[in-house]
Amino acid sequence: MSDPTREVRYCAVAPIELREDNGQALAVTGYAAVFGERTAIGPLDRWGWEEVVEAGAFSAALDRRDDVTFLIDHEGLPLARTSSGTLMLSQDQRGLRVETELDPQDPDVQRILPKMRRGDLSKMSFAFIAEKETWDESGDHPLRSIGSVRLFDVSIVTDPAYQGTEIGLRSKAAALGGGAQLCRRRMQMRGRLSGLR
Repeated sequence: MSDPTREVRYCAVAPIELREDNGQALAVTGYAAVFGERTAIGPLDRWGWEEVVEAGAFSAALDRRDDVTFLIDHEGLPLARTSSGTLMLSQDQRGLRVETELDPQDPDVQRILPKMRRGDLSKMSFAFIAEKETWDESGDHPLRSIGSVRLFDVSIVTDPAYQGTEIGLRSKAAALGGGAQLCRRRMQMRGRLSGLR
């Protein structure tokens, strides 16, 4: 991802459901995001923060009909896409629901299908830019609340937590009014002051 403001988050609490129809279609459903669940981004004892996606955060993206792709680990050719009608996204009280039917003849689907059956690929993720967010630094750890996003893709993933953290760091720097370099220098100073180096 070349866009420094694009972020990736994964959702480990909502499993993907896979239904097979005698080799004709593979129905995949799951949640790419769950509302109200706090997630630690980075090490909370050093520079990290907690993050929560607020209910309704995807309303603008869905109303705008953002062209969202369904990918594997946020890379490669799309397995499905909202603009072609092969990917359906909806928002309910739980979060961002994903529904698609994959073509079992597609080589990319054939590559991931055994991993999905075994549960090796069982998490979902979303790539976004926060359009509305707030920061609360009054608690033990900063809390970022995401109120609205521009949505790029939903993905079936292994575990992209590091990738999301790195991108999130640049996002926090922008949200606090400084560049990534300023944020890194602040973290280095905090580390030195606490004896961490």
